[in-house]
Amino acid sequence: MMSTDKKPRQGKVILVTGSSGLVGKAIQKVAEEDPRPDERFVFISSKDADLTSAAETAALFEKHHPTHVIHLAAMVGGLFRNLKYNLDFWRNNSLMNDNVLHNAHLHDVEKVVSCLSTCIFPDKTTYPIDETMIHNGPPHDSNFGYAYAKRMIDVQNKGYFVQHKRRYTSVIPTNVFGPHDNFNLEDGHVIPGLMNKVYNAKKDSTPFTIWGTGAPLRQFIYSIDLARLFLWVLREYDEVDPIILSVGEEDEVSIKEVAENIIKAFNFTGEVIYDTSKSDGQFKKTASNAKLRKYLPDFKFTPLETAVKETVDWFTENYETARK
Repeated sequence: MMSTDKKPRQGKVILVTGSSGLVGKAIQKVAEEDPRPDERFVFISSKDADLTSAAETAALFEKHHPTHVIHLAAMVGGLFRNLKYNLDFWRNNSLMNDNVLHNAHLHDVEKVVSCLSTCIFPDKTTYPIDETMIHNGPPHDSNFGYAYAKRMIDVQNKGYFVQHKRRYTSVIPTNVFGPHDNFNLEDGHVIPGLMNKVYNAKKDSTPFTIWGTGAPLRQFIYSIDLARLFLWVLREYDEVDPIILSVGEEDEVSIKEVAENIIKAFNFTGEVIYDTSKSDGQFKKTASNAKLRKYLPDFKFTPLETAVKETVDWFTENYETARK
C-alpha cells in the first residue's frame, strides 16, 4: 500500500474517469500506442467508484494518488431523457464534478482536464461560438440541468486558480464520434444513429431513411483525434480558460455528406429516402477553433471518409456488444 505522506512522486499518474465511454476508450488507445516512460494511466469507470459519493471519490484518490486527472465521467442522455430529468442531470453532474475537483485539490493534483460540451453555450448567440461566450446567456431550456452543471466546472476551475493557484482547465469538443460510441437509435447522436440505421437497412433489405433534408451543417471530430488533443492539453496547455477542440469552420459537413460516407463504408446499395416531414433542426452551430489553431497550426485531423470507415468497421465487428 502506498504511503500517504508527501514524498516526491515518481512520474505522472493520470487518472481517467468515465473511461468506458467513447472518449475514454479513444484516450486508452492513443496512450497505449504512444506510451511515455514517465506516464502511468489509471482508467476507471462507474463500476470502480460512484463519483456522486464523496466517500467513494475520496477512497479512489486515496487508492491511486493521481498527479493528473482527465475527468470524462458524466450523466448524459438524449433530448427526451434531458427533458424529463433536468434536476437529476444538474445534481448528479454537479456532485461528480465537485467531488473530483475537491479531491484533486486535497491530493495536490497538478492538472485536471474536464470535458464540457458545445450544448452548454447560450441558446441565443451569434456564430461562430468561441470560448468567451459560455456564460453569456441561458442555455437551451431542454437541457438546462446538464448545461449549468458543466458550466460550473469552468467557474470552479477559476475559483481553484484564484484561491489556490491550481491549473485546472476544461475542453469543449464539438460532435464526437468513433468506436465505442452509443449507437442507440433513440438516444444516440447523428453519426452512430445513421450507422445503425444503414446496418439494419442492409441486413433487412429495407430503405435507409434519413430524417429531414440532410442540409444542416455540423463539425464532427473523430474520437481518436480528440484523444490526441486531450493528451496535448494535459501535457502542454497551460491556461485555466477552456479551449474548443474541433475541426475548423471550413470542415463543416452536411448531414447528407455524412450519410453518403456511411452508405459508401457499408457498401449499401438499397434505396435512400430523405423524410422531409421531419424537422431539420438548427441549420448551423458553428464553433471557432481559432484558439486551438493558434497553439497547433499544423495539427492534422483524420479525413471524414477514413474516420467513418474505421467506425463502421468497428461497429460491424462489434455489433453484438456495441451500445445500441
